[in-house]
Amino acid sequence: MSDKMKKLTVTRYNPETDSAPRTQTYEVPYDDDTVVLDALNHIKDQQDGTLTYRWSCRMGVCGSCGMNVNGVPKLTCATFLRDFEGDITVEPLANFPIMRDLVVNMSDFMEKLKRVKPWLIPKEEKSIDEGEYLQTPRQLEAYRQFSMCINCMLCYAACPVYGKHQDFLGPAAIALGHRYNEDSRDGARAERNKIIGSGEGVWECTFVGECSEVCPKHVDPAAAIQREKLANVLDKIKSFILPRGSSR
Repeated sequence: MSDKMKKLTVTRYNPETDSAPRTQTYEVPYDDDTVVLDALNHIKDQQDGTLTYRWSCRMGVCGSCGMNVNGVPKLTCATFLRDFEGDITVEPLANFPIMRDLVVNMSDFMEKLKRVKPWLIPKEEKSIDEGEYLQTPRQLEAYRQFSMCINCMLCYAACPVYGKHQDFLGPAAIALGHRYNEDSRDGARAERNKIIGSGEGVWECTFVGECSEVCPKHVDPAAAIQREKLANVLDKIKSFILPRGSSR
């Protein structure tokens, strides 16, 4: 066991007994391979079994261990204690209601995600006997980057627009909508853009870019939003100059 110690100040909140969130400080041993999630697990296993937080894979895949670490949204399974010179503050993700301790209520995000229909809606339905919906590697590359989202919600915690305007669709939902809009096999772009191109969608974004800065998978939701803005403008222009029923 390492003799190096680190103090973690952690948000605590039990809705049954607390009128507001508070903090509690713990001291944990660590070495160069210890991540924030390891420290939280040590606290829960060795010091305070009441500490509540989400985690699952510990491999940066599931996205469930997102928290604010020293004010920055991070995946705690990939955030090393060795990278912080002083004490560490661990808080629930900003911009979401706190359910208990470090656990936030994700219902708003899940509802917004469903609205953009983040699944493949083929242009023409095919029977199983007709085979797969094929596409070229080049067609795959058009949306591959935006398909890497793990729904960790770090981008929502970093987004100042979502922080002030909860009706904003948000970075991840728009990025995933864009992913399917760019898929050569999909035919529901016009349907998705009723919400993506609405006042609650891309036009709320002021292009601060913090969503892309904190994204652990380099999805670049800020780029997806700007591309959808351009696509929506071009669609408006085309609707005036092309015959009814034409498409891009």
